[in-house]
Amino acid sequence: MGHEEKSQLPDRNPELDTAEGEIIVTAEAGDVVNASGWKDQLNRQYGLLSLCGTALTVDNAWVALGTSISVSILNGGPPGLIFGLIVAFVYYAFIGLSLAELASAVPSAGGVYHWATISSGPKWGRTVGFFTGWINFFGWMFDLAALLQITSNIILQMYATYHPEYVQQPWQTYVTYLLITWLCTVIVIFGNRQLPRTQGVGMFIVVAGGIVTIIVLAAMPKTHASSYFVWGSFTENNLTGWSGGVAFLCGVLNGAFTIGTPDAITHMAEELPHPKRDLPKAIGLQLGLGFLYAFCFAIALCYAITDIDALLSGINGLPLAVIYAQATGSAGGTFGLLFIIFSTSILCAVGTVLTMSRIFWALARDNAVPFSSLFGRVNENLSCPVYATLLIALFASGLGAIPLGSSTAFLDLTGSFVILSTVSYAIPFISSILTGRKYLPKGPFRLGKAGYFVNGTAVLLIVFFNVFFCFRKDHCFRVAIAL
Repeated sequence: MGHEEKSQLPDRNPELDTAEGEIIVTAEAGDVVNASGWKDQLNRQYGLLSLCGTALTVDNAWVALGTSISVSILNGGPPGLIFGLIVAFVYYAFIGLSLAELASAVPSAGGVYHWATISSGPKWGRTVGFFTGWINFFGWMFDLAALLQITSNIILQMYATYHPEYVQQPWQTYVTYLLITWLCTVIVIFGNRQLPRTQGVGMFIVVAGGIVTIIVLAAMPKTHASSYFVWGSFTENNLTGWSGGVAFLCGVLNGAFTIGTPDAITHMAEELPHPKRDLPKAIGLQLGLGFLYAFCFAIALCYAITDIDALLSGINGLPLAVIYAQATGSAGGTFGLLFIIFSTSILCAVGTVLTMSRIFWALARDNAVPFSSLFGRVNENLSCPVYATLLIALFASGLGAIPLGSSTAFLDLTGSFVILSTVSYAIPFISSILTGRKYLPKGPFRLGKAGYFVNGTAVLLIVFFNVFFCFRKDHCFRVAIAL
């Protein structure tokens, strides 16, 4: 493993159009470097299809909505869930457009970290980029821990489906959590060259599995919930203690959890042959298709609920399994639906470990972390930053032990994912506006004069919703862990 030294680029460099259609630059010594100013160390093995597969499996929107349903159930019941998702989609559409423009301008594994550095200008760029990178890193780290906890619960609930007497224990959840964590780590390190195909399979499972699940939830229940319960029962199902408007805005957090990973694939930029063109397309597909599936799934899921009180359980449980049991009325049907979300969740976990390793590696490569010379190394035979990936697994293993002592502390950390990630998005947006959007080069996808409006609206929405997300009372997170 060898760490490539960063090339020092002159102030002005000629841009060259490669045969593949991407813009590159050359250093004074004649070495070809990528948009982040580094020589390529990772194989550019992802095409648009496999990139979209990664986007959909990491987002995993309809599964994320189902596994965190207890948040919105407390914030106005089914109406809070469905309408909150619609509001979240509009909110994240502005974020997605802004991120797509940045990714098209400077495709880099550092993502928001590099964009904040560049858009802030030479005086403040390094400082702003440093804090942006770490905020984004911890947001994703808490998301990974939540995802691993949920996947552990799914596995144990699959066992409990055929063993009604089984009582899930926290230590059993943690052991399962560790097995999943290190399995994903091994796959990311040693199976990296096969991951594009794996993520393609993941896209098929997310899409096909979502269709199957929606059909089953719509067709199998002997009785369905009333239309009033699904569309109009907000007031009687507002258990937050807040007034209706505040409770609804707090409940948008569930929708934000559902589609709140639009920057995931931007960290794969240095593994794509055409990142400037493909990243905006994949971000759009992730948000659009993710919302569509989550919206249809939410409606089918809410009509399948027959006992809303049965959904209230602890951190070591899965309320979605209760809804599946109510809908299918059989252990086999429940197990089958749980197996679908297990399949998507394990692939989502692999994709998230992959994303996390690239985020930390990009920070280490620019000396923004301790022991950067170690964590910035890439094993070019495996096409993987091995040490960065191992550190992510160790960090996740430590976070997973927190529920053994305090489930509230774990939920507080993982619940901060949306706030931390959106703050890291807002920083390059603000920097770009304040500097007149002059430091970022123009990519194939650009907002033009509308950029000020889109970026500004995204920042205002981030500030507005993050304030309300901090209003949430402790019991609102008692059973919800976000993907």
